[in-house]
Amino acid sequence: MIKSTTNNGEIEWDRWVENAKKYPDKEAIIHWVAGEEPFRWTFSSLLNAAESFAVGLKKKGVQRGDVCATVIRHNKYFYPIYLSISSIGAIPAILAYPNPRLHPDKFRHGLEGMSKSSGLDWILTEKAISEVIEPLVTKENSTIRGIFFPLEWEKDLKFEGKELELINEVRAKIKNTDPALLQHSSGTTGLQKPVLLSHKAVLDFVTNYGKALELSPKDKIISWLPLYHDMGLIAAFHLPLAFGIPVVQMDTFEWIMIPSLLMEVISKEKGTLTWQPNFAYNILAEKVHEDDLEGISLDSMRMFINCSEPVRDRSNKLFYNRYKKYGVKENSLSSSFGMAEVTFLATQSPPGEILKKLNVNRQKLSQGIVEIIEGEENTRDCVSSGKVIDGCEITIIDEEGNEVKEGYVGELLIKSVSLFDGYRNYPEKTAAVLKKGWYYSGDYGFCHEGYYYIIGRKKDIIIVAGNNVYPEDVEDLVSHVKGVVPGRVVAFGEYDEEIGSEQISVVAETKIIEEEGRKKLKLDIIIAGMTEDINIKKVYLVPSRWLIKSSAGKPSRKTNRERLVEKKESIKWS
Repeated sequence: MIKSTTNNGEIEWDRWVENAKKYPDKEAIIHWVAGEEPFRWTFSSLLNAAESFAVGLKKKGVQRGDVCATVIRHNKYFYPIYLSISSIGAIPAILAYPNPRLHPDKFRHGLEGMSKSSGLDWILTEKAISEVIEPLVTKENSTIRGIFFPLEWEKDLKFEGKELELINEVRAKIKNTDPALLQHSSGTTGLQKPVLLSHKAVLDFVTNYGKALELSPKDKIISWLPLYHDMGLIAAFHLPLAFGIPVVQMDTFEWIMIPSLLMEVISKEKGTLTWQPNFAYNILAEKVHEDDLEGISLDSMRMFINCSEPVRDRSNKLFYNRYKKYGVKENSLSSSFGMAEVTFLATQSPPGEILKKLNVNRQKLSQGIVEIIEGEENTRDCVSSGKVIDGCEITIIDEEGNEVKEGYVGELLIKSVSLFDGYRNYPEKTAAVLKKGWYYSGDYGFCHEGYYYIIGRKKDIIIVAGNNVYPEDVEDLVSHVKGVVPGRVVAFGEYDEEIGSEQISVVAETKIIEEEGRKKLKLDIIIAGMTEDINIKKVYLVPSRWLIKSSAGKPSRKTNRERLVEKKESIKWS
């Protein structure tokens, strides 16, 4: 019999067991594959399958506290496999399945880097990539003790007799302060920081965020987000499972190939909530053909939540204007702000409220002053990321560590009941960002009338002649220049010895091959910057798919700058 434990505070397994008892026949996870009939896990069938995989893990020798990394493609059995790891007190960690274009050696090198930094004990994967991973098990000083192929295991195993007694003893000893999961924060492969989150942090977050979203049993989440990223893992997996509402899980790569698939799934499943990074709004607005939307209705949606990047008013407008005739309501466009270190996020705009937007003086903003003005000349549209959710506090500080007043820009510090326990095996990195209970986010922003506005990353700011230029502004502007691949732009600072300051450089992907066409595009990009009083000094044009992305799916500024400027890697045009 599947049992929960309450001796040491509620853990996630307790919540999942409780939901399976409350809603045995209610849909929990709808596994969606384009062109196929969706597979529908109920809460009870999901838990029974998880118990079967847990038997397999125990027989393989997995113990409480072991880190089990999953490297599995979009598969209906992934979900119970993940739950089974947690059910025996081990720590699940989801890693991205290698892209077919990625050389096996690079994938192995990245996995080795994560195993050393995170201390991975076991790899749960598919036989298709076993030859790539197996050398890591035998390699000297490797932390990886073995590779399992759970998709090959029997599917109806049960704990019985002595095994049942032993597993119940193990579960009774799991504390709500024990790690519930290991989440690798955004970064390029092998450089991601391993974030440890406790059962209590995750369950407290679900409670507080559910209240902010006004979640109800009638809600249904729709997601194409990768589960190795905190947005997909928490918002579209842990949140619905713990709250007891269904979620539709789509394949990330299928959505990238067919963006209209999201609208099809929302329409068929009557979804109510979805989370999107800002760049997805542009893709959905500009890359979906009208023919693909025949018969689509989106009026069931109460929240499209823009998160992971500073919210762009232009992107929201593009999306709303494209889909309002299909039932998208202006007040369904929502926003939030957060990161893996606070479980998922710290702010959320109230449901049903039209997003707050401010026009601020761009010049004054570069000096850290928020001056709200009328008109659009030399202004920046700042869109709110909402209010602080319950269980969180935010303060904003200047470079000297002093708290700033409302109307001034600074770094956001967060205190939360759902704060991470630290970066696993990285005490020095933990100490650098976690001080006296406050997490130093590295994000710049300001507060206005109780709403928070995020404007950029502290480490990425370009300082030109004493003024701060936010690369997000430059990237958003260049993305809309005809000939540039939307969203495939990186802006950074290059030091100029002649003027003794940084100058703005841009790397932009384009499909234009002819040299004359590229010369014209460079000029168009520079002129586009001038219209917004942004002086772009250098423009590097690169072919499609040249830019290296972080685990969050966004081009990495630091990595691409090093690749282009410091390593002086050649650009090859086909």
